[in-house]
Amino acid sequence: MRLSTVSRWRPTLFDPSNGRRRPSFVEGLEEAPGQSKNLCGVNGEVPRKPNIVLIVTDQQRYDTIAALGFEGPITPNLDRLVREGISFDNCFVNAPACGPARGAMFSGYWPHTSGNLKNGDPWQQTWVGNLGKVGYHTANVGKMHFTPYDAQGGYDFRFNVENKQRFRQWRAYQDEWDKELARRGMTKYQREDLEKRSDYWISLGAFAWEKDPDMHPDNFLGKAAVDWIENYSRSDPFFLCIGFPGPHPPYDPTPDWLDRYSETEFDLLPLQIKEYIQHPRTLIDMAEHNTQVAHDSIQFVTFPNESHRQRQRRFYMANVSMVDAWIGRIRASLESRGLLENTVIVFTSDHGDSLTDHFCSQKWTMYDQVVRVPAIVWAPQRYGGGRRIAEQVQWFDLGATVLDIAGAEALPGSEADSLLPALAGAEFAGREYVFSEHGREDVMGLYCEHMTMVRSKDYKLVHFLGDDRGQLFDLNEDPQELFNLWDDPSHRQTRTELIGVIGDWLVESSYRSSPRADAWR
Repeated sequence: MRLSTVSRWRPTLFDPSNGRRRPSFVEGLEEAPGQSKNLCGVNGEVPRKPNIVLIVTDQQRYDTIAALGFEGPITPNLDRLVREGISFDNCFVNAPACGPARGAMFSGYWPHTSGNLKNGDPWQQTWVGNLGKVGYHTANVGKMHFTPYDAQGGYDFRFNVENKQRFRQWRAYQDEWDKELARRGMTKYQREDLEKRSDYWISLGAFAWEKDPDMHPDNFLGKAAVDWIENYSRSDPFFLCIGFPGPHPPYDPTPDWLDRYSETEFDLLPLQIKEYIQHPRTLIDMAEHNTQVAHDSIQFVTFPNESHRQRQRRFYMANVSMVDAWIGRIRASLESRGLLENTVIVFTSDHGDSLTDHFCSQKWTMYDQVVRVPAIVWAPQRYGGGRRIAEQVQWFDLGATVLDIAGAEALPGSEADSLLPALAGAEFAGREYVFSEHGREDVMGLYCEHMTMVRSKDYKLVHFLGDDRGQLFDLNEDPQELFNLWDDPSHRQTRTELIGVIGDWLVESSYRSSPRADAWR
């Protein structure tokens, strides 16, 4: 289908009279079969304000959960969330890196609106404080990726566990994990130490955890989250954000989890030289940069062999399975405290990981391996379960949904849309277009100042500011995004129209988000 047959980007939930997100979808919602428009429990009783547990992993791809249709993952607890909950199967992050993605989720603003365009850009303003205004006790256990790292961000309580490792000279802070390691006379793995290993150059960031198992960052964080739940004694409903450091590199599972994947062979995306030579120079620069600079202890190889790729994937998936086990323990702790029935669990990740697919390392690109993430809402007592929703949504829509469930206000001029109607079983069209963007970092090479993705159900376009070429993929004919049609004359109109969609989106975003400047004026 030609894009000219569908309308361009348009706002769906913006009320220009006050610049705010419209009232809850509950108001005026049409009843769907088997659902109550007041979102009562399954017995028709008005529920108490639910507890909300938001679990965010770092750098977890969509294809890492067996119940979503993939062979290889050992994820029984995430599988259960999928079976009993509601999965948004086409959820796309607002930015392909930790800081700007999380900044968008917890503000409701696009990166270009907030100015949080890349890792290291300052951000600490969130909607979390608005939950407190409607009676919630708010806590974060784990990673938020604030800049500065120790910002309170509106939370009543924070137990901060951030990145797995850094260069020693960049270690400007001590999080709770650092402190406990120091108490035991230990430190995090440092990349300058890993570089001394004889296998460093072929490991692609995959190194087994050799320190005390309980001090692995995901074990340390998971235990802290369970302890918080088991010791919660207030009568207030709570919002608990649990931020796991994994499976972000280094891919460092404990040996017992790695053993479970020792015989697994994953179905990897083939690497074909004809794809590489179609890359815009920005992506070629990025690949060359990653062979010279070891970001997060990954010394990238532009043309890795099959055995090295399989090894990296096993380590990565073993780390995913470690986190999965903690999700089961978190659920069990809620159940043992009698809290589970009145708790909404949201599981997601801030972005994915290329894992050498498309000749790319880690994040910073707009391939689906990076921008498409799992997004699961588990609350069968409220919304039923066992549903898979195929319509496109943006990652920060999950944040708007948390606010809607809690009955809290969004920040002024919020650009995110609540997914509550989809949870309630109402007719749901999703987003005609989804977007992702990222500002310049050294990894992006010499030419690109900013990258922007627009994706419909039929096409994906990536624009690189400063590069004379971009990317265009026909998602129906080429779902693996292997054949770049940017220079194809038969797709010139599609390319022009999608660039126009980006322009319309930026203009509408500027208008929609303008109320956030009221305080400055």
